[in-house]
Amino acid sequence: MSVVPLEAGHWPEVERIYAAGIATGHATFESEPPSWEQFGAARLPGQRLVAIEDGRVVGWAAASGVSDRCVYAGVAEHSVYVDPAASGRGLGRLLLDALVASTEAAGIWTLQSGVFPENTASLALHDAAGFRVVGTRARVGRMTYGPMAGAWRDVVFIERRSDRVGAS
Repeated sequence: MSVVPLEAGHWPEVERIYAAGIATGHATFESEPPSWEQFGAARLPGQRLVAIEDGRVVGWAAASGVSDRCVYAGVAEHSVYVDPAASGRGLGRLLLDALVASTEAAGIWTLQSGVFPENTASLALHDAAGFRVVGTRARVGRMTYGPMAGAWRDVVFIERRSDRVGAS
């Protein structure tokens, strides 16, 4: 198993894994994966990773800036997705640890994300990786697809503050 930078050639497998997460109804408000161009434009270039096993992409992680304001230059929102066929083997943790190392090396001091409360595996993964629950944003968005279409959803807001970058 290796974690390497996500490149355009990985996109078909990344898109498939992203679509599988979307299909659960508990990964994102997005109803379909973006194009490669949209994905790349929305994520920080140095903060896109894939896990490779036996030549196949089995998961991905990426971070996006949260604001153009310079005071938030060290804050990023992130996503971690694992191929359902490879879940339960520690890939999420491998990717998340690699993303933390990558973002810290890039001067990012806070990683944050919003997770549906029903996504207990993601919440447990993030807790184990040192993220804390900041709070729950009640009824923050309305689903537009799937079996929960029309339902208002809560989102648990989590963050991890680096103890190495921006600590002083």
